[in-house]
Amino acid sequence: MKFIKLDLLTLLIGLFLLSSCKDANTIGFELDPSLAIKGTLNSSVAVKSVTVKDDVTSTVGQSRQPLGYINGDPIFGNTEASVAFSVSLPSNGYSFGTNPVIDSAILVLPYSRVTDAVTGTVVNEFYGDTTTSVYSFRVHQLVDDITLQTNFQSNREFAVETPVVGSFEAKIRPNTPVMVKDIVVGKPDTSRFIVPELRIKLDNAFIQSRILSLDSVTRAKNSRFAAAFKGLRISVDKATATGKGGMLLIDFAGTNANLQLYYKKDITNSASKDTVGVSFPISTSTGPVAANIKHDYAGTPIQTQLSTPNPATPYSVTYLQGLAGLRNKISFPDLAAFVTSVKEGNAASKIVINRAELVVNLANGTDAIPYIPSKKLVLYRNDIAGNRLNLVDYSPSTNTSTNPKYVGSDRAINGFYDATNKRYLFVLTSYLQNLIDGDTEDYGTFLSVTGFDETSLAPSILTAGRSVITTTSPLTGNNAIKLNIYYTKVN
Repeated sequence: MKFIKLDLLTLLIGLFLLSSCKDANTIGFELDPSLAIKGTLNSSVAVKSVTVKDDVTSTVGQSRQPLGYINGDPIFGNTEASVAFSVSLPSNGYSFGTNPVIDSAILVLPYSRVTDAVTGTVVNEFYGDTTTSVYSFRVHQLVDDITLQTNFQSNREFAVETPVVGSFEAKIRPNTPVMVKDIVVGKPDTSRFIVPELRIKLDNAFIQSRILSLDSVTRAKNSRFAAAFKGLRISVDKATATGKGGMLLIDFAGTNANLQLYYKKDITNSASKDTVGVSFPISTSTGPVAANIKHDYAGTPIQTQLSTPNPATPYSVTYLQGLAGLRNKISFPDLAAFVTSVKEGNAASKIVINRAELVVNLANGTDAIPYIPSKKLVLYRNDIAGNRLNLVDYSPSTNTSTNPKYVGSDRAINGFYDATNKRYLFVLTSYLQNLIDGDTEDYGTFLSVTGFDETSLAPSILTAGRSVITTTSPLTGNNAIKLNIYYTKVN
């Protein structure tokens, strides 16, 4: 009975309150304007950006590898990349038959092509000039069996034997299909077009002596074959290459990279010869594939910045470059002063970051073909040991941990190049909140170039893209790197 009376009393009070309202739209309490929460935008916190060399990194196991020579980039100087790889047997115990004689040998290196997950279009990874430049490559045999080695750092030089065993000298057509011939036993050969690839003819005598003449014991398994053949290195011949050049990205992830051999062997009980084609795989799944990368900044403004990273007057621009080239160390020197000014002497006040954006603007005139800006940048931080970590905003949940602060994989807020506004945008709301609250120590925050389809924070070798960005002292007509902070002060 007691509860019934209480319910009736509550109902009567509710009816009384509702009947006293003259307009249904006025139902509810009117807030005191002085108590309303208001968001404020601050874009005056300085962002300092300094150009630094990226770290040397391991190149083995990557899905694609760089090959080429960028010659005389007026800003970034010269970049050179060569690639070394082991060659595997078609199968253990492969037999060439009786009296095999090499007919031709072709080194087949397919160009990397990446599918845009959003648009579905295929993106060619070539970077540079295809109009006038002549590319010149040379193939040598390796001195060492790299299948037994573990050092595949990007600055490693791979020792090779002196003789040139294959060469290529022509323009690169990364979007032009290649016509090849297929050998058909007992019938005329057929022709077909395949996806663009680099094809280099190797010396017949070299292949005859180093592969076809190997005994059956050596051909019994890959480890013995690798010890005998040692693999190959393809590099740039700068003496004969002409023009601005460029950088190829070769796809070693699948089965399309290989050493194709065409040879003749005796047919049993016949005086005739049979022509045979066979492919020796070159793949990250069958053996080591690694690159050597060199950057030469002599005589460029980059060399000046690397030599004097903290000048009296800040540099107008800073530089970012793929292929383990350059990254930017950024900092927020005015953040503490911003906090102090907002709190206005009230230490008990709290600043709530509603949204924080880092806007990275490209410097005008630095996106001219063939030196287009990087398609994607990555923003990350160092821990106390110097390890690279995602910002909390970019750390997705896992099976063992949940991160409610994850901003998601939206392209618009994850460092992809905005060609319309010529900028990159990052959301770092939670990271900035943690810095303000003292929950995270800034041991270094960095911007670097990353591959279009890459998620790793390690120095990227999957793209040759580079970007020039404006800093806190912008050039005329340029927009400087900027931190937009949308915040609320809570007393």
